[in-house]
Amino acid sequence: MAAPSEFAAHCAELLGQLGPVRTKRMFGGHGFYVDGVFVALAFGDRLYLKADSQTRPRFEAAGCEPFVYDSAGKQVSLGYWTAPDDAMESPAFMLPWTRLAMEAALRARNAKPASRPKKLSSAKAPAKPPTKAKPAAGPKKR
Repeated sequence: MAAPSEFAAHCAELLGQLGPVRTKRMFGGHGFYVDGVFVALAFGDRLYLKADSQTRPRFEAAGCEPFVYDSAGKQVSLGYWTAPDDAMESPAFMLPWTRLAMEAALRARNAKPASRPKKLSSAKAPAKPPTKAKPAAGPKKR
């Protein structure tokens, strides 16, 4: 595995106050997992933290911007917002924002319905056991 970029390493350090951080290359950027929970993205020189309807007002009030990209001519937002500029200066300043991202990520994960086992398609369904043949009727007795 290639070493993360210098910026991604800095972001991992900032997010590390909540727990162990794992960085994964994705889509031309990096994804960040804290204690196994996906909480942030980094693209270019910007860190985006997970937000939801409960935490978004805090990000908006701090002047943060949403992560938006173009897909088939449409603007798509994934629910991640930039970290405030001052939070990028130290892990202590980032900690409250990392907590908000963790809360939003945990709410999103807990809101998903439990996965059900997939039904077997008819092509993969096990064969039915053979039915017992009825004994042949013998000659009628009079």
